[in-house]
Amino acid sequence: MGGRPSSPLDKQQRQHLRGQVDTLLRNFLPCYRGQLAASVLRQISRELGPQEPTGSQLLRSKKLPRVREHRGPLTQLRGHPPRWQPIFCVLRGDGRLEWFSHKEEYENGGHCLGSTALTGYTLLTSQREYLRLLDALCPESLGDHTQEEPDSLLEVPVSFPLFLQHPFRRHLCFSAATREAQHAWRLALQGGIRLQGIVLQRSQAPAARAFLDAVRLYRQHQGHFGDDDVTLGSDAEVLTAVLMREQLPALRAQTLPGLRGAGRARAWAWTELLDAVHAAVLAGASAGLCAFQPEKDELLASLEKTIRPDVDQLLRQRARVAGRLRTDIRGPLESCLRREVDPQLPRVVQTLLRTVEASLEAVRTLLAQGMDRLSHRLRQSPSGTRLRREVYSFGEMPWDLALMQTCYREAERSRGRLGQLAAPFGFLGMQSLVFGAQDLAQQLMADAVATFLQLADQCLTTALNCDQAAQRLERVRGRVLKKFKSDSGLAQRRFIRGWGLCIFLPFVLSQLEPGCKKELPEFEGDVLAVGSQALTTEGIYEDVIRGCLLQRIDQELKKTLGANDVSCTLDGCLEVPWEQEGADEETEAEREGGACPRQPDSGAQIQPLCPPPSPGTFRS
Repeated sequence: MGGRPSSPLDKQQRQHLRGQVDTLLRNFLPCYRGQLAASVLRQISRELGPQEPTGSQLLRSKKLPRVREHRGPLTQLRGHPPRWQPIFCVLRGDGRLEWFSHKEEYENGGHCLGSTALTGYTLLTSQREYLRLLDALCPESLGDHTQEEPDSLLEVPVSFPLFLQHPFRRHLCFSAATREAQHAWRLALQGGIRLQGIVLQRSQAPAARAFLDAVRLYRQHQGHFGDDDVTLGSDAEVLTAVLMREQLPALRAQTLPGLRGAGRARAWAWTELLDAVHAAVLAGASAGLCAFQPEKDELLASLEKTIRPDVDQLLRQRARVAGRLRTDIRGPLESCLRREVDPQLPRVVQTLLRTVEASLEAVRTLLAQGMDRLSHRLRQSPSGTRLRREVYSFGEMPWDLALMQTCYREAERSRGRLGQLAAPFGFLGMQSLVFGAQDLAQQLMADAVATFLQLADQCLTTALNCDQAAQRLERVRGRVLKKFKSDSGLAQRRFIRGWGLCIFLPFVLSQLEPGCKKELPEFEGDVLAVGSQALTTEGIYEDVIRGCLLQRIDQELKKTLGANDVSCTLDGCLEVPWEQEGADEETEAEREGGACPRQPDSGAQIQPLCPPPSPGTFRS
């Protein structure tokens, strides 16, 4: 394992990478500016349009997604040549991993030996599986194992390994002391990977939506139509992944032959070289986006001022152009949908439904069990420390990785089947899809927990005895489960519509690319006459195709669910409904404030048979 790159990145290589990043930003930022304008138009039109109820019954949790901080001793394979060395590892609440030379160094606020954002990593706990992956990195040198040192460290069995693999970064190899410690670290690391991976998809900010759309358009202009996991992470991490994927073939051809070592030693050296390239690209992308931030803020403010007064004219013109475009492309579009999409759509919709349905049913089971435990504890010890501890544990359920693992596993079960169905359409974003289902499960659990605690706190008073309090709590339990059923049904439809579009839309666009897009220039005059960058012929063209696909998906949903109404707004289906900016001020409990009336204060109150819960016990 002593193989290393023949040399670190020299000045010329760093300059070359800076040039590549500058070129990427020069080509990407115009797409981003255009999508920022489209996003502002979409937001304003939604604000000024008919205000229909969202259908959500549960209170939105005001707690942002997080992972519980996890820390403890591990051993790590590090150094040149690599050796297993003891470390003290810490997973922060934001999902960042740090490691220190020893526990005291961490407790005294010392500098860590290393740290990393977990975006894009895959966790493996099988040494055999990891070695196969390492062998695949340099298949041309598989026969060279005899040239390695005979006591190659990764050949020595590791009892409880934790291998973090990344397509563009140095691999991180850890080992726990016991199986229990390995299991706890596995849950914590998987939670950190998921948390950092979908930060953009979870955001409700128009700029986040615009960024993701701009990345998709930029890659389509490069000829890449299939959806994949490149959009996991922050904006800088996403652009870094885009450029790394573009540059990887040339980088492999130019540098791999010059690496010293053989077999797995060469593969290890290759990951270290990739890590240096990734770090340089990430630094450049971060600097470029930071430099663009003032312009972006100014642009958003300017777009708000210019679009809002003319929004009616813009929407009328958009509707006129969309109608003409729909007529022109109806024939090829319908032919493509009937030939390619319709035969596979039922199976895709059913598999998506099974994926999210099983996960949310597991959430419901855990939620009901948690509420039952609280009711039981209330009867036993209504004002004791054990009840308050039970309330705290209930409030932490959405962030309890061991508890939520049941729900997360259900989201994983259909990965293989769904991947097989979606692969012919160029969809390779199964990790993003699974993360989306898991995040939805966590979100609904958080909303249900917040709703229960809010309603329980309003309903339980010092005027109630134990039996009365337990009966009130039982009614709250029933109401919360009813609301959860309503919200989970709506969430399932949004999930299926959103991911159905992710699977089929890029494919349909690629199939229509040669012919239909040739007709777009004849509409340019009508769009340019409006004088707003919020409208583009390409954007309207994609909206027309998106609308036709959604009609197909809705029809299949009606067949599958047997529902009369599966409609919801397009934006509501595509956006992840986690409130990054804070929850609505009006709570569900406040909207239904009369449902659990408080007992009026009176000197004639019946004395409780046992001490009631203290005020605020059920506040989260």
